[in-house]
Amino acid sequence: MHDAESPPPHEPDRQTTQARNPLHGLTLEAIVTRLADFYGWDDLGQRIPIRCFTHDPSIGSSLKFLRKTPWARDKVESLYLFMLREQKRQGF
Repeated sequence: MHDAESPPPHEPDRQTTQARNPLHGLTLEAIVTRLADFYGWDDLGQRIPIRCFTHDPSIGSSLKFLRKTPWARDKVESLYLFMLREQKRQGF
């Protein structure tokens, strides 16, 4: 039996799990801004060829599209995680 304040033994502690998640606490706007700053819109549009990155790109138009399109948001989040790994590997 476990006490009421600790998670059941078969479930990970949610707080610990989220602490390890590099996306935790980041807004989609922060993610897109960092990607655009790091890669530039042209490179970002080549890496994720979606119209909001390739035709008159902006943070606003990207957010509008990504909030409605889960598969595209997944790609953006994956690229952000890749960028973090690359930065860490390069010593940024």
